[in-house]
Amino acid sequence: MGKTPKSDGRKSDGTFAPGNSLGGSRKGSRHKTTLAVEALLEGEHEGLTRKAIEMALGGDGPALRLCLDRIAPPRRDAPISFALPSIKTAEDALAASAALLGSVAAGEVTPDEAGRVMSLLTAHKALVEACDLESRIAALEAK
Repeated sequence: MGKTPKSDGRKSDGTFAPGNSLGGSRKGSRHKTTLAVEALLEGEHEGLTRKAIEMALGGDGPALRLCLDRIAPPRRDAPISFALPSIKTAEDALAASAALLGSVAAGEVTPDEAGRVMSLLTAHKALVEACDLESRIAALEAK
């Protein structure tokens, strides 16, 4: 008599199978610890915020950092401004690349920013070349 293995409601990767009735949490359910913390803080948000502000104003460094992080979070991306020639041909892309490298050398643009702009220049150059190729093929077909 062969025994069939007991199913524990899990897939081969260890996660719960869809629709299993043996356990797991429902979609959208929240952890018991989160629910307990929310119950403890119920109605205290304003008082805690006021206390954090008072501590920050009193010179408490961590409280000050917490408040400033909420008021003005660090910027993830910022616009940059530097001279860039118009790009209508592949040769113009070379001139724009040289201008970008000059801006990096002058300290006007960071290497990280230049890398992101260079990827934009590369994509634009590919579009210019494709457009140029298309127009040249159309001209040859017209002959």
